[in-house]
Amino acid sequence: MTKEAFVALVTCFNDDETINFDATRAQVRRQIRAGNNIMCAGTNGDFTALTFEEKVALTEAVVDEVAGQAKVIVNAGMPATFETVMLAREFDRIGVDGIAVITPFFIACTQDGLIRHFTAVADAVGTPVYLYDIPARTQNHIAPETARALAAHGNIAGIKDSGGGQDTLEEYLAVSREAADFAVYSGPDHLVHWALMNGAAGCISGLGNVMPEVLAALFRAHNAGDEAEAARQQQIFGNFRKELYGLGYAPALVKRALFLMDASVGASRQPALLPDREQDRQIAAILSAYGLLPGMVRTTA
Repeated sequence: MTKEAFVALVTCFNDDETINFDATRAQVRRQIRAGNNIMCAGTNGDFTALTFEEKVALTEAVVDEVAGQAKVIVNAGMPATFETVMLAREFDRIGVDGIAVITPFFIACTQDGLIRHFTAVADAVGTPVYLYDIPARTQNHIAPETARALAAHGNIAGIKDSGGGQDTLEEYLAVSREAADFAVYSGPDHLVHWALMNGAAGCISGLGNVMPEVLAALFRAHNAGDEAEAARQQQIFGNFRKELYGLGYAPALVKRALFLMDASVGASRQPALLPDREQDRQIAAILSAYGLLPGMVRTTA
């Protein structure tokens, strides 16, 4: 099976914090050129800072720009099932390839509550639904037994695991081996190659916003059976991740790094990371070492 890379696309903003659709479309084109697919309105896309109407407009713009050249998954997850279903129906109408549903946040859920939540969304749309687990952010975790139960639903196609650990990925991959139509997408950027080697369908990467070519090269190598080259690209990806994420909150650092590469992406909506001269200097030094600033040549492996 050909494995697929998705990038959790940043949402670009103007100085007044309105969405910059032109800059966002440019980022879509950049990912398509590299060979990656798109996830929009996810964690790296400032989804919690977007209104209902903005998510719909953003998805319409992304689908229009992609124009069938790549796959598009969009996150519909909200704290309440009611709004999640409303959003999912809008995305179903627009015509995306998949609807991701992050676990409810702020509201503490039982596993039964999660089953009811995801089932209600999957029942409401014809587009395949993907569970989205990121307990560090939502405080709700999809237990492997819950994923196994939901995998039996005819319109739940898989899961994005952003738990951060190999053990959680292993548990979901075990579910996928039992349910052939249940795909696992890796979220942790340091585990992409390991996940592919152990049966994952692909990854959904935040760091791919900054390093789209490296991510795409990793997948090309793996799909061609060149695991040595895939491992080499993973090492570059993983080393960069360790250095950048060592500075603080990952999604904000991805956006800030991309801003230093291309100011048109804008800052995140407040109260996210504010510009900090010393932190910008540290980010720029990392980008320079990897040849990611204009005119720079990579000096690190």
